[in-house]
Amino acid sequence: MLVVRTRAELRAALASAPRPVGFVPTMGWLHAGHVSLVERARAESATVVMSIFVNPRQFGESADFARYPRSEPRDFAMAEAAGVDIMFAPGVEDVYPAGFDTVVSVGAISRPLEGAARPGHFDGVATVVALLFALVGAERAYFGLKDYQQVAVIRRMALDLALPTEVVPCPTVREPDGLAMSSRNARLSPAGRAVATVIHRALVAGVAAIEGAGQRDADAVRAAMTAVLAQEPAVAVDYVSVADALTLAELAVIHGEAVLSMAVRVDGVRLIDNELATPRP
Repeated sequence: MLVVRTRAELRAALASAPRPVGFVPTMGWLHAGHVSLVERARAESATVVMSIFVNPRQFGESADFARYPRSEPRDFAMAEAAGVDIMFAPGVEDVYPAGFDTVVSVGAISRPLEGAARPGHFDGVATVVALLFALVGAERAYFGLKDYQQVAVIRRMALDLALPTEVVPCPTVREPDGLAMSSRNARLSPAGRAVATVIHRALVAGVAAIEGAGQRDADAVRAAMTAVLAQEPAVAVDYVSVADALTLAELAVIHGEAVLSMAVRVDGVRLIDNELATPRP
């Protein structure tokens, strides 16, 4: 695996790289979810590029940015074993050179849910991903659906800006007990890690209400999920959502595919997850 740090080194590495190129952008502290993205990219690409960059522009709290787990030796070993050909691991000054003064802001789909809870977050995401797409020039880029809204925002951005990179959504990878794999899980205490399993149990309850019991009242589904979360007093709920899977607008009545999502804090660590559900005919 070739490790490059600067824009010039990345361009030089890509100049002779076989096409097509598959791109896996990450913030590091890799886990099996990232590996699954690399495996998908490897199966569909002649060259696989991964980036590791903890993007300061998408963190609302400087302390959260500082606490984000990092380990280049660990991540590089995992990436190489998974089949990455080129690792782009730039510093902040390589991504945002002096005088950088552009923001990519996506519209309506970025405003609810995470957009409302973390103002400016998706501007930071869209800006860095647009920049990385331009630098890598990949035919396809791979993103996990655990960050459902993020994938929707990036797809909207790529479509609206006519970017040639295809955004490929990939399934959420979970621990055996259902917890969605996330780099933030590393910050959970053993007790917090056990508590965090309630997130997926709550989502499963929401899916069961829609697909099993035939519930179409979105408030009733929200209530079912909230009741499961309430079983763990250590969980602080940010939001519980039942939204249209395409627009992310909150629903009153569920007619088609809905995305059930939530954000909670466990041990002070903010965790998000989601599941899709479609009512029975």
